[in-house]
Amino acid sequence: MCEIKKLNPESVWRNFYNLTRIPRPSGHLEKVKQFLLDFAREAGVEAFVDPANNVVMRKPATPGMENRKTITLQAHMDMVPQKSPDSTHNFETDPIETWIDAEWVRAKNTTLGADNGIGVAAIMAVMEDKSLKHGAIEGLITADEETGMYGANDLPKGELQGDILLNLDSETWGNFVIGSAGGVNVTATRNYKEETVDSARAALKITIKGLKGGHSGLEIHEGRANANKLMARVLTKLVADCSAELASWHGGNMHNAIPYKAETVITIPQDCVEKTNTVLAELKSVFETEYRFVENQIELFAEPVTLPQKQLNATDRHAILRAIYGCHNGVLRMIPAIPTVVETSSNLAIIEIEKGSASLKIFARSSSETMKEYICNTLKGTLTLANFDVALSGSFQGWDPNPDSEILQLLQQLYKQLFGEDAIVKVDHAGLECSIILSKYPHFDVVSLGPTIRSPHSTSERCLYETVEPFWQLLKKVLEEVPTK
Repeated sequence: MCEIKKLNPESVWRNFYNLTRIPRPSGHLEKVKQFLLDFAREAGVEAFVDPANNVVMRKPATPGMENRKTITLQAHMDMVPQKSPDSTHNFETDPIETWIDAEWVRAKNTTLGADNGIGVAAIMAVMEDKSLKHGAIEGLITADEETGMYGANDLPKGELQGDILLNLDSETWGNFVIGSAGGVNVTATRNYKEETVDSARAALKITIKGLKGGHSGLEIHEGRANANKLMARVLTKLVADCSAELASWHGGNMHNAIPYKAETVITIPQDCVEKTNTVLAELKSVFETEYRFVENQIELFAEPVTLPQKQLNATDRHAILRAIYGCHNGVLRMIPAIPTVVETSSNLAIIEIEKGSASLKIFARSSSETMKEYICNTLKGTLTLANFDVALSGSFQGWDPNPDSEILQLLQQLYKQLFGEDAIVKVDHAGLECSIILSKYPHFDVVSLGPTIRSPHSTSERCLYETVEPFWQLLKKVLEEVPTK
């Protein structure tokens, strides 16, 4: 028996384990959708896939509780597919291998998928439990949240029947989230001229890896190193000191994850190989000093590779490299009224430069619409100076907090009753689907909650398993105590 099946609450962990057996990276959700439909059929509850590829489940009220408000429980089915450099895991075919590390549940060399698999597992546990007392319950399990919140964005109006929305995608137990940041994808593209590489030159692959990476909303304030930004510094130094030229660049792989790895291929004069290695050693020491309280496994090294036939011409290389160097990354501003919470940030997530085409993908976040516009214009101003075409996509607004929420007050009351202490009410910098769902169902009374998960979107993702049991207790209690219509 898998270790996590022995954890409490059994129903949540069993369903989570079953979910880890099903491949579900963003963009590849056919298997998990069928898995959820099969589960619902066996549990005896209504289920269907809507036009936005979301799975909706419905369970009628317990006899005598038909007058209670309907609760819509919401989570997303997809997970971020990140793995360690030496992992052979295939997210489209292979199950996630979990293990218990002291008080944490982790995955072996991959993301765990507790974001948001624990939320999905909790919905499944509610749907199959015949002993629970509750009003009508609706489960909304959305598609492709991690790549652009497509399931929420395309959610049909008039489909949901709930009065209350409990989003199960928050990641600190004891916190009730009542507001979150909006976001937008910023994509910059341009072509460049290639030139033939002199056959007398040498080629090296420069690798930066071993960084923590992580969630570009929840962990952006920690000042973690961005592999793409470090690589810009490395290449600038190698161009200046070693006459390097750039042939290709591949850094990052998820728009909402801080990139933990970047690789470039450069060409240099044959007699500069030793000097290049010296420069890299010096820069590695600099980075280790700068990030000594944040990162602990920075790797920076060069390997000889086959000489490429083409490289960027010097003019285009200079323009592109300077644009990347100058591109804003990290926290721009904290919320003035709540100075402990990030208001506006950006993450230089993905860089692809090869075969005459350069592409940068940045994810900008803000809980202020005007500041979101400002950070986008800041990025656009920098990138257009280097002749990039800049496009915005997938924009969604922030979720404005409602401190007078009826369901929030009930949750606070029940939390104090069950656990003897006050919960924390907060606003998150992470983007939650609540804002999008509210734009289509403005009557919803909304709160987000969940057990403690750390370092989502990275191979360090882990779930504090002792927080899942009280999360489940509170969820059952609020279903039982849901207000009347």
